[in-house]
Amino acid sequence: MTHSPVPASATPKLEEQLCFAVYLAGHAFNRMYRTVLADLGLTYPQYLVMLVLWECDGLSVKAVGERLMLDSGTLTPLLKRLEAAGLIRRERSRQDERQVRLHLTQAGEALREKSRCVPEAMGAAIAQSPEEIGHLAAQLKALREALLNAAADKS
Repeated sequence: MTHSPVPASATPKLEEQLCFAVYLAGHAFNRMYRTVLADLGLTYPQYLVMLVLWECDGLSVKAVGERLMLDSGTLTPLLKRLEAAGLIRRERSRQDERQVRLHLTQAGEALREKSRCVPEAMGAAIAQSPEEIGHLAAQLKALREALLNAAADKS
């Protein structure tokens, strides 16, 4: 059995791949966030947890994991570090001891004010208007939903 080579013109170049553009953009985001979040003493995943809790304090670990699409094996060590840093406290629910709720501490609440510079710094780095950034975010959300739906259809 002979394999005929795929013509070079039919082979998409790496730089032409949407997945590669998204991958590189993710790396660039992580590098910029690492710089911006250093003053807050947070990693990017920790920042995401704090954003969720600043929106709604007292959520369960499960709810935070679902919101961030993180499994408990990834989320638990992250939460332990936030707790050790004095930014959150974990508390078993009195109604259901299987459930652990996350609460901001005073230091965690105070960090909210210090973090207000993060979106501004990222916006300045992106160098697009808030409307353009909103449009891009909406396109990425639609892309994610389409990919999740396509993957669900395949399984």
